[in-house]
Amino acid sequence: MSLSSALNIAQSALQSTSRQTGIVSRNVADASNPDYSRRTANVVSTAPGARAIDIQRATNELLFRQNLAALSSWAGQSALSSGMDRLELAVNGVDNASSASAAIGKLAQALQLYATSPANQNMGTSVIDAAKAVVRSLNDGTRAIQDFRAQADGEIATSVDDLNTLLGQFQDANAAVVSGTRSGTDVSDALDKRDALLKKIAEYVPVSTYTRGANDMVITTANGTTLFETVPRSVTFSPSSAYGAGVAGNTVYIDNVPVTGGSGGNTDAAGKIAGLIQLRDGVASTMQSQLDEIARGLITAFSETSSPPNPDLAGLFTWSGAPTIPAAGTLVNGLAGQISVNGAMDPAKGGDVTKLRDGLNYVANPDHNAAFADLLIKYGDALDKPMMFSPAAGIASNSSVTTYSANAIGWFEGMRQQAATAADTKEALATRTAEALSNETGVNVDTEMSLLLDLEHTYQASARILSTVNQMLDSLLQAVR
Repeated sequence: MSLSSALNIAQSALQSTSRQTGIVSRNVADASNPDYSRRTANVVSTAPGARAIDIQRATNELLFRQNLAALSSWAGQSALSSGMDRLELAVNGVDNASSASAAIGKLAQALQLYATSPANQNMGTSVIDAAKAVVRSLNDGTRAIQDFRAQADGEIATSVDDLNTLLGQFQDANAAVVSGTRSGTDVSDALDKRDALLKKIAEYVPVSTYTRGANDMVITTANGTTLFETVPRSVTFSPSSAYGAGVAGNTVYIDNVPVTGGSGGNTDAAGKIAGLIQLRDGVASTMQSQLDEIARGLITAFSETSSPPNPDLAGLFTWSGAPTIPAAGTLVNGLAGQISVNGAMDPAKGGDVTKLRDGLNYVANPDHNAAFADLLIKYGDALDKPMMFSPAAGIASNSSVTTYSANAIGWFEGMRQQAATAADTKEALATRTAEALSNETGVNVDTEMSLLLDLEHTYQASARILSTVNQMLDSLLQAVR
């Protein structure tokens, strides 16, 4: 081997070692970056004595896809669980203290006390006050639910905007990958950025990907709708500033295909957008229907009847369709927001509280006997008497008003507990898949430092070769002189 060949080999080795050391140093610097994939600098011989560095990026497609799916599932579940926590406080209060069920329980107690002392108008006024508290709970609950739906609608709009922004950023990252691949340059950084954006996109909608030539990536949703192919597909949504009971929310479209919400406490909604749609159009709407049915049950329970039979008419509780009462088993959207205490019985509005005892539309106590309590007892019994409720409200359709209002809380609490438990489970799955992916593609600092020591030894060996060649050249020049 000639001295010039030895010199070229040593120089090439130093250059390779320098490049490898730079890659290892980069790995160590980004060891704490969850979106960084470890680089490996492999030495490739291209000619006798010549070396080149081939940089490879650690990947694991299977684990990456599992992590994307886990992130989508957790995002949808988390949106549902946290939303139900907020909805519970807004409608039922802490420990359900402001729920319709609690207010109905107090109304029943006040009614029992009035029945024991029907001559005591103060007792009657207490019943009216308790009835007002029931109405307030239903009215406020309706407003809280519709406000919550409007807030969820705003969150959906924000999520759609965020998703469109991420897709725009993904287009830039994908273009950098394709351009670099075609030119033969290192695209590891662009690939890291593209994968990081995919994780963020998966938090809004479930995604599936496939790669074409030149590392060009195509993104589809779980149902096969194209989300990105060379350019982002449009994700559109028209938010509503306010909601009324029974008003359906607007649809989110991806490439003109509608996005549907999930179902159940352990929701099948994948992605934040689907979870928010379930909250807005599923959970909140069902809760509103239950309040409407409670209101209908109260109007029916306190309705007045006559003998011989005439149409039942609204009594203590009235509504916009009074004096008739809503049809049995028929859901009236927004009834919980319409229900009110009959002003003819409310002393605060100039009414006569004894009409609750004696009758308003059909007088049952024409002599105004102070000991008459038949109607009061009847109303108390009616609260515990089974009646038909609409099955569209999601709970048992044949129960008493008292039981139905308690079942409404039970339905919500059961679903909320399922949602919270499932959120913890899915969060743990997302964390475990992220850890598994990191173990496969992330940086182990100990390994990198060990490799750095090996490279130091290689550098020292190359340096010794250069030193030896230098000495031989010096000796040769001295001999020539």
